[in-house]
Amino acid sequence: MTGPSGTGKSTVCRELAARLSEHVVVLEQDVLWVDGLRDPAENHRAFRSTWLRVISMIQQNGRPVLLCGTVVPPEFEPLPERALFADVHYLALMCEPEVLAERLRRRPAWRGWSEPRIAETLEYAQWLRDEGASLSPPVGLLDTTGVPVAETVDAVCSWVAKTLGLAQALGESPA
Repeated sequence: MTGPSGTGKSTVCRELAARLSEHVVVLEQDVLWVDGLRDPAENHRAFRSTWLRVISMIQQNGRPVLLCGTVVPPEFEPLPERALFADVHYLALMCEPEVLAERLRRRPAWRGWSEPRIAETLEYAQWLRDEGASLSPPVGLLDTTGVPVAETVDAVCSWVAKTLGLAQALGESPA
């Protein structure tokens, strides 16, 4: 589950961990956003490769993984570690630009959300909105504008159930 900062990923991720724990390992990408892995070279290659390796080790135990964090196919798909997986699926949480900008402005000052950084995030969000469906693999979009967290969690759970073939196990309709 991906999307720009401010769309609700971390909030939803916390709820998903509780809801999906019997069937899916839910991980928050930012937990490994540490100095040693913050090198911006090659789209943060060390950070992305580390996550693919961690997920691969978990999947060796027969558990699918839902990684929650900002990442798109061009950042994972070219990496050698991507060969460790048959399929990777992407769902991006999104919201209207005005709402996204306001959410980012309300964040604490220590998080560093300046107007230029907000503008950059809005550009990224627009790019994802415009290009997500044409990426390989495609990125599905889920609008969180004005949607209660519980409804977003329900929608993501339905997407996970459908995508992973777990509809019956998660009590979802298979359609």
